[in-house]
Amino acid sequence: MRFEFATANRILFGAGMLAEVGPQAAAYGKRALVAAGVAGVVLDKLLEGLAAVGVFYSLLPVEGEPTIASIRSGLELVKSSGVDLTIGIGGGSALDTAKAIGILARNTGDITDYLEVIGKGKSLQNPGLPCIAIPTTAGTGAEVTRNAVLGSPEQQVKVSLRSPFMLPRLAIVDPETTYSLPPEVTASTGLDALTQLIEPYVSNAANPLTDAFCEAGMPRASRSLLRACESGSDAAAREDMCLASLFGGLALANSKLGAVHGFASVLGGCLTNAPHGAICARLLPVVMEANIRALQERQANSPALRRYQVTAVLLNGKPDATAEDGRDWVEGLCRTLHIPSLSAYGLERQAFPDIIEKSAKASSTKGNPIVLTGEEMQEILERAL
Repeated sequence: MRFEFATANRILFGAGMLAEVGPQAAAYGKRALVAAGVAGVVLDKLLEGLAAVGVFYSLLPVEGEPTIASIRSGLELVKSSGVDLTIGIGGGSALDTAKAIGILARNTGDITDYLEVIGKGKSLQNPGLPCIAIPTTAGTGAEVTRNAVLGSPEQQVKVSLRSPFMLPRLAIVDPETTYSLPPEVTASTGLDALTQLIEPYVSNAANPLTDAFCEAGMPRASRSLLRACESGSDAAAREDMCLASLFGGLALANSKLGAVHGFASVLGGCLTNAPHGAICARLLPVVMEANIRALQERQANSPALRRYQVTAVLLNGKPDATAEDGRDWVEGLCRTLHIPSLSAYGLERQAFPDIIEKSAKASSTKGNPIVLTGEEMQEILERAL
């Protein structure tokens, strides 16, 4: 057995932990670029904390998912403002923006030199600016991952900027920052977190360390996601979901994902109004069913089948649960949370061949526990439509 485990240099977790941002930031620099995907009280607390310790800041609002163009604009702001650290606060888009700008500020050349799929895919050679990541959605786990997902609207695709140097210097996870999330955002981001616990657990690169995070995270999401949607100020539920998201990020960064995220990376590029979490939520039970059936038919001795059965036990709490019971539990949760079909975001059947071709080549798909056929991938899209 061989595996690697790497994460953020430090993780601070707990209610009220946002108050630590000022002193922590002052240890890394004097002028910060704040990539903010939130506004209001949470952002005010952050900025007040920086001002209290004499850390100047330039504010970069993050609206929507980051693109190659928006990262270039952020780099110009870094150059003109003398920034020596980046802070991302918000959902995955804000965190990815801070990570991408921070690493590119210390590496020469154009951003496309380092992008997968549509760029040259070169390795980033130099550590970036210190980065502090503060998630406020309990979904992506981006505070402990080593990549940033960027959109290219011209090519209708999302691609990754990836390097071990992109792991944040510090992650601050404060459940109180998630209390004001509306139910629909809580649902979609929470289901993304659940997906990022299930896919690494059954992936072909699972290892004992990532298993531990997944096995600890799935029951938390199971007991608390619906509660967090129904009562945003339920402190215990919000804490559970923040831990589930954090554990999912730790797992995916050190294992692999699967076909859900393989499809989502492609669909996110062409369904620009579809939240990433909603895409994953719609696909998750369908991909689970396709994988379970394919494993039973072609790899009946695969350990992934046993892992799907354990997943079911962790989700519904029944010791005799089957792999199919886990799929049914996820499908029922998505139904309860009113997750829309992909046709609601404009997906049409004529796009299927291109989506299948690109998804089959996606880096996330390479972690799927079994190679799915074109017909199986077609069926997944049909059922998600």
